[in-house]
Amino acid sequence: MTSTNFTRRDQTRIRRALRRRRRLRLGTATALGSLAVAGVSGAAVGTAGANLRSTAGIQLVNLAEPLLTAPQDAVNAEDADDGGGRAAGPDERPATDNESDRPAAGKAQPDTAEAGTGTGVEVPEYRELAAKIAADAADAAAQTAAEEAARAAVPLDDPAAAKAYAASALPARGWDAGQSTCLDTLWTKESEWLTSALNPSSGAYGIAQSLPAEKMAVAGADWKVSYSTQINWGLDYIASRYGNPCAALSFHYANNWY
Repeated sequence: MTSTNFTRRDQTRIRRALRRRRRLRLGTATALGSLAVAGVSGAAVGTAGANLRSTAGIQLVNLAEPLLTAPQDAVNAEDADDGGGRAAGPDERPATDNESDRPAAGKAQPDTAEAGTGTGVEVPEYRELAAKIAADAADAAAQTAAEEAARAAVPLDDPAAAKAYAASALPARGWDAGQSTCLDTLWTKESEWLTSALNPSSGAYGIAQSLPAEKMAVAGADWKVSYSTQINWGLDYIASRYGNPCAALSFHYANNWY
């Protein structure tokens, strides 16, 4: 059947039917474009597309066409940029901690030791503790000094050590072992090599029996308690007065003193 068999009225009806079919197709395309742009429900778009006029439908199709024909690479790139999902905005940040509890920037925190608050040691207690520690240290130092002074005030009586010290000092003076024997005999008779030896009748004192005792101070301030200081003074005395220990011993035998 050709178009020549149709009347003008039939042709007009056919053209109207074709236009309605095109409008339905355009409405469907517009509904798909609206879903991509605005995310509205398919049912609402279909209903709205069916009622659009042909000119408005064509315009919407033209607007939706770039979205419907957008390259897939651009869509994938857009998805990759936001990690597959939208980043949380400033108002959507989870409150993981209470910012009001944080100290303000530049604001110094109070020192508990100075402010006298908190769990730190408060200033009065700290001062009291420091004063007590200082007092204890002073007491300990004073006690140590007193003990040392007490020990220093006690003569060290050690005849063996005194004899050994005297024997070591003789060679420097040019005296031989025979002089050491004479010296041992002389000071054994005088003091038994005791640092604290005192002659109650004359006041002679020490290993060498210095008279007066204070003369030994020229050899050292510890002359009362130190056998080495007493021996140094006694050797100087013998050398200056008799020349050597054997000469001093000979004088002692004759006079009972030297």
